[in-house]
Formats: sequence, structure tokens, C-alpha cells
Amino acid sequence: MSTEMTSAEGGLRKAAIVCIALGPDIAAEIFKRLPASLVEQLTVEMARTPRIDPEEASSVLEELLALVQARTYLAQGGVEYAREVLERAVGSQRAAEILARLSSAIEERPFEFLRAIPVEQIHAFLQHESPQTIAFVLANMPTRQLAAQVLEQMEPDMQADVARRIARLEHASPEVAKEVASLIEQSVVGTSPEGYVAAGGSRALAEILNSSTRQTERNIMARLAAEDAELADEVRALLFMFEDILTLDDRAIQLVLREVDMHDLALALRGASEQLRARIMSNMSQRAATMLREEIEYTPPQRRKVVEEAQEKIVAIVRRLEEAGTIVVARNPTEQDEML
Repeated sequence: MSTEMTSAEGGLRKAAIVCIALGPDIAAEIFKRLPASLVEQLTVEMARTPRIDPEEASSVLEELLALVQARTYLAQGGVEYAREVLERAVGSQRAAEILARLSSAIEERPFEFLRAIPVEQIHAFLQHESPQTIAFVLANMPTRQLAAQVLEQMEPDMQADVARRIARLEHASPEVAKEVASLIEQSVVGTSPEGYVAAGGSRALAEILNSSTRQTERNIMARLAAEDAELADEVRALLFMFEDILTLDDRAIQLVLREVDMHDLALALRGASEQLRARIMSNMSQRAATMLREEIEYTPPQRRKVVEEAQEKIVAIVRRLEEAGTIVVARNPTEQDEML
């Protein structure tokens, strides 16, 4: 028990050091994404740490960087890829330590083995399964892009059926996930995985559609709307997120800004990244950008719901302009020039 407490306290101290070292602005952004109980604990720990040793801060930040990089490597190419890159960067022993710390994250990637399987082979296997099983597998793919590629292999009717089931899919027990993953892995590559947890829902479907071709998206959304208009609206609202404004070209951003209430924009940008703020302000006059920056700075803190509602208003404008053909929202890198 004492070891667990020591470990927890050590982790809290490291988190406090990171927040102090990165400065108040970044620390505030971090706090926004943490539960209230943890914010309170971190605040107390930071108050207890008026000064930090430069060497200790450097060590903690290096450790954080190594963990972030390791998670990136896992997402890009799986466990073996992460191991190879880490070993080259920090040596075998340090790489093993980092991967050991990330073991829970590795275990949460149920169908990681599918990353190395050709799309056509995955589709050939899944086409003999029920739509519900296919939906379950696509929702648990190691990447949304891979799920989109498999979905694109299907006939239009099956696409729509599977998409609807993904949107309605709820979390399954680890035992169910283990059984499905085991069946597929034994059939495709002849090995057996550990147990996993599933993740589906309308957000999962939206992420898959965002990686699909426009034809696939339109087919699925049209059929989904015919069968379940409410669910279709829910998915449609997730197809373009506020932060996705970064993917628009400058002309499109300028057209959107003409339609946006500046007060709503100031509220919306309170919850946005610095990159998005800079991009939007670069498409405004210097005077307008200055006024917007001042309104963001001097407006009192707002509830998250208020910020999200302002962002939703702007997203609605983007979607309206897209539907009218005024701007192009590229949801797939291969479709940048769809509209002439």
C-alpha cells in the first residue's frame, strides 16, 4: 500500500513540475482537460512547490517527451515499430522501461494486428460476418483510416447498415471483445490476442466517415437519414468539428468570418488551440484581429457549455456554406480539388 501511495505522490509531483515548468498559460489549458478532483490535488502540490530544481524539471520533461513520443510511435506503427524507434533513440533498456509503462495503453488497442493485414484481406474475411460483427470490428480498428478503407470495399447497402450499427454501438465487455478479436486473429493470422474493450457510437462513425471518400460519406448519410433522421443529425454534427477550421483554405475562412458574430467567435476561440486562433486572426484585418484578441483577453471566464455553444454556431455556418457550394470542406486528403 505504501508503495502505491509513493508512486501516486511521485506522479502528482511530476505533474506539478510539468505545469510549473510549462508556464501558467499552458498549465491553464491542461487544467481545463482534467477532472475537478485532480485539479485540486495539482493546485495543492504546485502551492507546495514554490521552486523546482532545473535538473529535476529537465528530467521530468524529458520523461514526458519520451512517453508522448512512444504513444505516437504506437499509433503510427504498432508495438514493434515503437520498440524499434525507441531502441534507436534511447537504447534497449530505456525503450523496454517506456513500453512497460505504456503496457496498459498497448493492451487497449484490441485489433492492432489488423494494421499489418491488407485491406482486401480484412474485407474478404468480414464479408461473411453479420453487419453487427462488422460494425464492432470497424469501431475497434487501430486507425479510423483503416476502418474507412474497409468500409469503402463494401456494397452501398452494407455500408449504410454497418454505419448505422457503428453509430448505435455501445461499449462491450472485455470478454465479448476478446472473443471477437480472438476469432478474427485466429482466422486471419493464426494467433490469439489478449482481452480488450470496444468503442463505438456516433463519434466513431463520424471519425470513420471523415476518413472516407465523399461518395461513401454521402451514400451512408443519405441512407442513415432515411432510416433514422435523429441519428443522422447527430453524426452530421460530428463530421466537422470547430478545430477542423484549420483544414479550410484562407478564402473559405474569410467567407465563414463574414457570417460569424464576433462575440460568438471570441467565445468560441476561448476553447481553441493557439494554432487555430492565429490562423483565424491572420485572415482578419489588423484592427479586427486586435479587437478580437482584446475581447478574448478581457471577457470573464465562461462555462464550457457557453464556449461549446458558440463553437457549434460557427460549425453550423461552415456546414451551411458547404451545402450551398460556397466553400469546400475536404474530409479526405485525396479530395482537395473536388469542386472546380
